Amino acid sequence: MYQILCVLMATIAYGTAAGHCQTSQAGTTTITFQSATYNDMRQLLARETTAGAVTVKATLGFPEQTKDQYPAVIVVHTLTGYRDANEGYVAAELRKAGFATLTYDGFAARGTTGTALQGSPGYLPIGVADAYAALRLLSRESRIDATHIAIIGFSYGAEVAHLTAFETLRSALNPGPDQFAAHVAFYPSGTFGAVAEPAAYTGSPVLMLLGEKDDNLPVKKIESYLAYARAAGAPAPIQTVIYPDTYHAWTVPDLTTARFFRQPQG
Repeated sequence: MYQILCVLMATIAYGTAAGHCQTSQAGTTTITFQSATYNDMRQLLARETTAGAVTVKATLGFPEQTKDQYPAVIVVHTLTGYRDANEGYVAAELRKAGFATLTYDGFAARGTTGTALQGSPGYLPIGVADAYAALRLLSRESRIDATHIAIIGFSYGAEVAHLTAFETLRSALNPGPDQFAAHVAFYPSGTFGAVAEPAAYTGSPVLMLLGEKDDNLPVKKIESYLAYARAAGAPAPIQTVIYPDTYHAWTVPDLTTARFFRQPQG
């Protein structure tokens, strides 16, 4: 699956499927960038001043192939935070395909966990804030092609990857012209959808990779949203790939696959 992802990312984020997954392993360096913490989406959209900057420690990696500039991918973690076995593995595969990569743990940067924040109004805004802060960082890096920076996310990170495609959030956090070239969401939760209107999305393609048996995000929920947007005359720029007989979090090898069941009726 990850070899297919390498080619897919090369196609949608860089305009060509140049460069296949190779066997070399690239080196990485630790850097930091400044982000912010928002209490809720309203505060973010209103562009209100936050309590202060948050320093996020990140890992920046480049392919071994020598080039003047590289396309890049920001990889956003699950609810459990960054894991070498998941986000780290995907980043390594992408570097083999010719992409620079950036990984980080937004929860750890704030001294908390996804479990502690889950369900709070500020749970997803901080993820979107971190993603756009990372985009600004990479856009200023001379070795990065600023017009070809994509974002990939898993579960919680997949929801962030989708949200960063909303034009209202992009313009609030990144009022300049920069935007993500592509958005890839592995088994998102489907918490938010943009109101169907012509300028709802930035226009960059969004790919959602869904499990047929994912009880966390039933496929029908996404299909209903896409049908709503089409009927309103403003189709969302979303493509879906559905994996048969697959549950939530199928990419994470050291996690028990999450399943959710209805409450029994008495």
